[in-house]
Amino acid sequence: MAGGVRLIPTFVPRRFASPGKRLRLHPDDYYAFGTARGAIKERWFSSVITCMNGEMAKEDEGLSYVSYSEDPKDRFTLKEAIELLQEEIIGKELMDQYGTWPMYSKFFDYETPLFHHLHLSFEAAARVGRLGKPEAYYYPPQYNPTEGKFPHTYFGFNPDVTKEEIKEHLQRYTEGDGRITELSRAYRIQLGTGWYTPPGVLHAPGSYLTYEPQWNSDVNSVYENIVFGEVYPYEMLVENCPEENKADLDYVISLMDWEKNIDPDYKAHYFRKPIVICDDEDHTDKWVVYGNDYIAAKELTVKPGRSILIQDDAAYGCILVQGHGTFGSYQAEAAGTLRFGQLSADEYFVSEKAARDGLLVTNASRFEPLVMLKHFGPNNREVPDQGRQEDR
Repeated sequence: MAGGVRLIPTFVPRRFASPGKRLRLHPDDYYAFGTARGAIKERWFSSVITCMNGEMAKEDEGLSYVSYSEDPKDRFTLKEAIELLQEEIIGKELMDQYGTWPMYSKFFDYETPLFHHLHLSFEAAARVGRLGKPEAYYYPPQYNPTEGKFPHTYFGFNPDVTKEEIKEHLQRYTEGDGRITELSRAYRIQLGTGWYTPPGVLHAPGSYLTYEPQWNSDVNSVYENIVFGEVYPYEMLVENCPEENKADLDYVISLMDWEKNIDPDYKAHYFRKPIVICDDEDHTDKWVVYGNDYIAAKELTVKPGRSILIQDDAAYGCILVQGHGTFGSYQAEAAGTLRFGQLSADEYFVSEKAARDGLLVTNASRFEPLVMLKHFGPNNREVPDQGRQEDR
């Protein structure tokens, strides 16, 4: 356990929207939780939290499990492992400051765009006993053979929009189409790039499958009530408001980080092109999430027939998106078609010590690259500051 462990795929259903069906899950298994739960639209990585998924959610829904044999029943949660091993697995700094692994990542996979919504700041979330949620996006080409219905993402509002205009749209939430994105701006998604989204910023993610490192939270306020013909209830606007504020649209509007939402240079501040760390005959290493205080991610490519000792400054989780070979002591391979509940060899969690000592990664293919995405918490000292804005 002091090194790396293999994780079991964790799939999450959502009641809303249509599945993009790019998770490499068998076509028969998208309703493995039952039709009342909606289709599976997300896969969670390195998660020690459960998802906020309504009264029908399973007790462990969203938690990652460690696999210790070839039998899927031989497992324990990553949360249990961290509670037992503490700094031995995540390091002293994270354990002292947070008492746990403080982030997770996911693939979210929707055929249609998501609603225009925000995640609460740490201050606003604390009023309802939750954590704030900064998050970031990266669009892996390997998981995006199709672009879905609307490959554009809305962020914030036009710089000349007023709070009163937003309130007027929200007042129509239960009466008809609020059309809140009339006040926003959309950017066409570019594969192989990403964005950082601070808490309090409205965003309506587009229809590409997205790799999304984020803080340990699942807390929203949904400002858009009708998306591609699907109607969302008023409760989704106010479910994370104190009871006494659920009828108060001024309170709902106060959840926004106003200056960031109307930032005229939003793309310049929050769009993330990869930053290449190294590109040689053996491998290419890039930062794909950076420039914030909470989360980071890399994309590692090992070239055909090559091996490389990879060292990192902090513990991390990872998902193999292309190729096959070895990852430390494990035989590793990107998923082809997964049946719900089966084991895989594409997802791992690496302790801080093992990350710093280094793991040997070998690409066993003669022709195809081995590509891995790696998600970090806030303590990797090598993360570039480029693009960093004050978001506390």
